[in-house]
Amino acid sequence: MSESSGGGGSVKRVELSMERPIWSNFFTVAPLTLVGTIEEDGSPDIAPKHMAMPLGWNNFFCFACSPNHATQRNAQRTGEFTVSFPRPGQVVEASLAAGPRSEEGDKPSLAAIETFPASEVEGILVEDAYLWLECRLDKVIEGYGDNSLIIGEIVAARVAEACLRKSDGDDADLLASEPLLAYLSPGRFARVSDTYSFPFHVDFKR
Repeated sequence: MSESSGGGGSVKRVELSMERPIWSNFFTVAPLTLVGTIEEDGSPDIAPKHMAMPLGWNNFFCFACSPNHATQRNAQRTGEFTVSFPRPGQVVEASLAAGPRSEEGDKPSLAAIETFPASEVEGILVEDAYLWLECRLDKVIEGYGDNSLIIGEIVAARVAEACLRKSDGDDADLLASEPLLAYLSPGRFARVSDTYSFPFHVDFKR
């Protein structure tokens, strides 16, 4: 790393080496999701993913994964996956979903996570989350180093009633009463409850 004053601003900038991934040098804000898939033996698997987001404005969802992970292999084999968005009080469940596999290949820690069955795909979703998506695999794009982009079309979605935006409701009040969980990569999390309206330009269009 090297320091650079650059430009005319007052912020001192640090040049990062491109010889290794840059992401551990600073924090970024991301969602934390729990992706569900079905193993070859028919048992369910759940894994936390934070490099995850809607893909465009239509009903598509994507997340980064790896062919070395059971999540990608399962999704490619079955053509389906689920996504649960946990609440701030479910950080322990998200950690359990990242638990190690036994010699038999299963995750004993998943027994502590309460789930319910998906309705349109084969899979499970996590109880007490605030948003649940059921997806059919659209495509897998490989070649991003060791990683892949997993893209699914959302075929069913549910949101907790208390978290549903209403035309006559106040968004700030909604988020204050139903905070969101944010993952601050690498290795921290936050409870998002204090929010403000974004100052869109008058001519802004989606």
